[in-house]
Amino acid sequence: MTPRTEPRGAPRAITSLQNEKVKLIRALEMRKVRRETGLFVAEGASVLVMARDAGWAPKIFVFLTGSAAGGVHRDLLRWAQAAGAECLEVSEAVLGKLAAKDNPQTMLAVFEQRWLSAPASGHVGRQDLWVALEGVRDPGNLGTIIRTVDAVGGSGVALIGNSVDPYHRDAVRATMGSIFHVPLARMTEEEALSWLPRWPGDTIGTHLGATEDFRAGGYRLPALLVMGSEGPGLSAELSAACTRRVKIPMAGRLDSLNLAVATGLMLYEIARDRLRL
Repeated sequence: MTPRTEPRGAPRAITSLQNEKVKLIRALEMRKVRRETGLFVAEGASVLVMARDAGWAPKIFVFLTGSAAGGVHRDLLRWAQAAGAECLEVSEAVLGKLAAKDNPQTMLAVFEQRWLSAPASGHVGRQDLWVALEGVRDPGNLGTIIRTVDAVGGSGVALIGNSVDPYHRDAVRATMGSIFHVPLARMTEEEALSWLPRWPGDTIGTHLGATEDFRAGGYRLPALLVMGSEGPGLSAELSAACTRRVKIPMAGRLDSLNLAVATGLMLYEIARDRLRL
């Protein structure tokens, strides 16, 4: 008699925290492990739907026992199985160690990271809108910016210098799934200083010393928005490399905005014409 075999991707019941895949997923909390493995974790059915619709395929798929009996959760399990993912049906105790502590989800998946090269001048589309971020530190800010780039139909995000990892779990969560739609690139400051002068449209930096109101308009597409890190702002070298330096006026006592808020204001102003109702 031929031995019975489980179909590819058939779920395995896991109740032990000592399972090797469970230990790997827990270890992906560390940037070192994410860098070494090239993997990251995304949580929640709505986020996984966006991954599926964007053409991504999970390497590992984890769900709480009994949570994939029907509806979109069952569809996601079938998607993971069809992709050949290792599917783990875990106990509540195991999921509690894998999922976020606040607002935990019943499903999560492990994916391979994707990094692209920033577009060379000859490969920039006429309507492209990229954001370059110098040394961003907060994963929530970075995730929110990626989400906003997606919202305005932006083309990608380039990370300059020592930036927080966009595949940090908090950053992925803040993107609300846009991590699967927005291309990501990374470069050194030296590479950025070589890239900016070759950009075929406007390179726009925000600076406290600027005299041009950001609402002046007339931004020349393709546009590259260059934003500095929280606190220090844009470095003098990158600011000098921009073709336009603008300022967001404020009437209160503070002289700066949260990075994600400032980037959002800039993106919506640059993309104003394409966002008309």
